[in-house]
Amino acid sequence: MIRVEHLTKRFGGIAAVNDASLDIAKGSITGLIGPNGAGKTTLFNVIAGVHAPTSGKVWLDGEDITGLPPHELFHKGMLRTFQIAHEFSSLTVRENLMMVPPDQSGETLWDVWFRGSEVKRRESEVVAKANEVIEFLEIDHVADELAGNLSGGQKKLLELGRTMMADAKIVFLDEVGAGVNRTLLNTIGDAIIRLNQERGYTFCVIEHDMDFIDKLCDPVIVMAEGTVLAEGTLTEIKANEQVIEAYLGTGLKNKATS
Repeated sequence: MIRVEHLTKRFGGIAAVNDASLDIAKGSITGLIGPNGAGKTTLFNVIAGVHAPTSGKVWLDGEDITGLPPHELFHKGMLRTFQIAHEFSSLTVRENLMMVPPDQSGETLWDVWFRGSEVKRRESEVVAKANEVIEFLEIDHVADELAGNLSGGQKKLLELGRTMMADAKIVFLDEVGAGVNRTLLNTIGDAIIRLNQERGYTFCVIEHDMDFIDKLCDPVIVMAEGTVLAEGTLTEIKANEQVIEAYLGTGLKNKATS
């Protein structure tokens, strides 16, 4: 689904991503781990078009997408979430979902005036899709709540729901577990697994919670100092002495032996 070849992103004299190469297989849930400052989020930003690379290539389904802006990648089925959720706080959960689908006929004054029946038909489709997403994520109880009033975990669920409104091919999740309690994190994890298994979504997940990575991800890619250090199952990563000793420390080693 995604191929990254010798990708580098420099900010001044600092290489946040340094000659990184990796593949994300179609239909996988790939984990991306590493210490703070390893270049994980910058890599996401370059792949997703937020930053243009200094050098290197990014491919989506065999198409060179290097440097394409986020709105063009959105139409190609690539979406990402952020460490801090970006909801429309003054809109309800349902309204947030309804904002996502592109090219809605009601967005132009001409269609509102002269194609009223088409506008109503399309709006009914979008409402039905939003209700389907709400049911899938089991957030019916907050469907009409203002998004700004949601908890951190509920906002992360809403972000996941917005990717469903666009029928994404691949979703990049940046620290979906940050600030989320364990119960909601399990709910988010279950939803990701269902989207992967039932609807064929491909995911790449940045996360520091190794239990969450263990539940979801195979393979796991380790980044350090801007480049790819290792790749494999989490069991293999935990047994990699270079990863444990040089970059992830005793925290991962303790998990490996627990």
